[in-house]
Amino acid sequence: MRVLVTGGAGYIGSHTVLQLLAAGHQAVIADDFSNAKPSVIDRLESLAGQSIPVYRVDLTDRAATTEMFAVERLDAVIHFAGFKAVGESVAKPLSYYQNNLDSTLSVLAAMDAHNVRTFVFSSSATVYGDNPVRERTEDMPTTATSPYGWTKVMSEQVLADLANADDRWRIAVLRYFNPVGAHPSGLIGEDPSGFPNNLMPFVAQVAVGRREKLSVFGDDYDTVDGTGVRDYIHVEDLAAGHIAALDRMRAVDDGWSAWNLGSGDGVSVLALVDSFARASAREIPYEIVPRRPGDAPAYWADASKANAELGWRTRKTLDEMCADSWRWQSQNPGGYPD
Repeated sequence: MRVLVTGGAGYIGSHTVLQLLAAGHQAVIADDFSNAKPSVIDRLESLAGQSIPVYRVDLTDRAATTEMFAVERLDAVIHFAGFKAVGESVAKPLSYYQNNLDSTLSVLAAMDAHNVRTFVFSSSATVYGDNPVRERTEDMPTTATSPYGWTKVMSEQVLADLANADDRWRIAVLRYFNPVGAHPSGLIGEDPSGFPNNLMPFVAQVAVGRREKLSVFGDDYDTVDGTGVRDYIHVEDLAAGHIAALDRMRAVDDGWSAWNLGSGDGVSVLALVDSFARASAREIPYEIVPRRPGDAPAYWADASKANAELGWRTRKTLDEMCADSWRWQSQNPGGYPD
C-alpha cells in the first residue's frame, strides 16, 4: 500500500514510517514541522535506506491538502497530525479545536474526493475522561476533561458518522495509552518542544542533566507506592499496532472500529523512575509535590480486543522502554539538530 502519514516527522509518526517501509509498504510524509524538526527526515532515510517523499503542508489548508492528493496515488492514510499538549489545550482551546478538527476534516475531504477511504486515526485514552474504572475497555462511553481530549472525542464521532453514512470507508481508531521509548538505533526518539508534558522525556532530561529534578505529583494515591499509575507502551510496539490495523482493514471490513493500544499493565511513577535509573546508571533526583487537579490515581488498557482482532500485543518491557529512551537521550542530549 502507498500510505500517507500525516505528522510523519513527529515522534510516533516517524517510528511508524519506518515500520511501514519495513513491512513492504510505501510511505509519504505530510508535516508542517510546527512540532517536529526537518532533520528527522535525513535520519529516517538513513535508517530505511531509501528516500521518502515529504510534503511540507498545513493540513488545515484544504486547497494545499487536496493538491497533495492530486499528485500522489494513495491507498490509505494514517493521521497523526495535530496539537497534543493537554495543558496547552486548556489555555488555547480555539487553537486546538481549529487545528485538530480542521486538519482531520480537510484530510477526509481530500480522501473522499480522490477515492481513498482507508483511514487509521491516532486517538487517545483521554477519550475515557475521568472514568473511575481503572481498566479501560473500548465499550466505555467517551468523554473528555480537556479541549485536546474533546478534539479526539469529536473526531471519533465524525469518523463513526462517516462510516455509517458510506460503507466504502474502512476506519481504524487507535486509542493510545502512554507512548515511550525510542528506536533501538538511538537515531530517532521523542524530542518535545519546550517543557516536556509527559513523564518519560522529563525523566530522561533530568538524567542527561538538562533539568535539575523531577516533580512527582502526589504520593498519597491508593496505589502500590502512593504515586500515579499509568499504562506505558513502547513506541515500537505502538507503531506495529498501526501496521496490524492496516492489515486488518485489508482483510476484514469492519467499517469503523476502535482498539486500545496499551500493555494492560499499570506502572507507578516511582517504578518508572527506578527503571530509568538502572538503565542510565544515574540517580534521578525527584521531589514530592501536591497532586495536580484532575489527575486520576491509576488507569491502564484492556488490550484484549486488539490482541484478538489485530493479532497484536506489546512485546517490550519497562526496562527496554527506559533503555531505549536513555540511548536516544544520551546520544542526542539536545534533541534533534535544528
